[in-house]
Amino acid sequence: MSLSTTDVAAAGAAWVWTPDDAEVVETAEYTILRLPEHVAFDLSVVSFTPAGPLPAAVDAVLDRARAFGPPILDWQVLVGSPSGLAAELAARGGRVKLGLELLAADLSGGAPPLRPPTVDVSLRWATDFATARDAAAVEVTGFGGALPPEERIEATAAKVAKALPAGEGGTVVAYVDGEPAGCGGVSIVDGVARLTGGVVAPAWRGRGVYRAVLAARLSYAATHGATMALVKANSTTSGPILRRTGFTTFGPEPVYAVPLH
Repeated sequence: MSLSTTDVAAAGAAWVWTPDDAEVVETAEYTILRLPEHVAFDLSVVSFTPAGPLPAAVDAVLDRARAFGPPILDWQVLVGSPSGLAAELAARGGRVKLGLELLAADLSGGAPPLRPPTVDVSLRWATDFATARDAAAVEVTGFGGALPPEERIEATAAKVAKALPAGEGGTVVAYVDGEPAGCGGVSIVDGVARLTGGVVAPAWRGRGVYRAVLAARLSYAATHGATMALVKANSTTSGPILRRTGFTTFGPEPVYAVPLH
């Protein structure tokens, strides 16, 4: 199977992140999330499909976002976003906060072979509280924020314990010498493996831990029928690793920080 830009862009646009503990405002044209305090950012636009003129549609989103109170709105410009969106955000003071790119890999022939790590890595899926807490702790080292409340971690573990055997995905944690060293998530929707949160603790970077976590997720995805793997990756950290392992870049998807006051 050859992945087309149209198919990958459509799969990327269909990927709307709505955590269970977020406050969601959704209309026919946009979705805004207010994230809980333990997340490193406050307010985010996760979908935008304007029906009318672009400038007025952007202003409508900003007006609604101001009601939440935070001074900044994070807004990702997707490969399939309306032409001119980046310019509209820049005209309103928006600046690129995070350089992401949309990457995809063909899994129709199975998971690609990846080089093994240079350290002894053991992998465990986060189906229990202790492993889920380890995953959350590693994520904080890479993405900032704080550990979620214990009840939230417990609920996440229970959700993975149910979803994993059903072929819907979960979070895998890598350990080196018994210490949590990396983690990453995968969810399978309509044959697409959405890879999220791939991160390695600073002390273990450069040892192939990311590849081990990636290999586990791709193997799981291929085993459960996914024919495409999709990642919205940091263009300077995970992006180069993914490209070396066979992923193709389908375009930048920068996150703009847009001032609301």
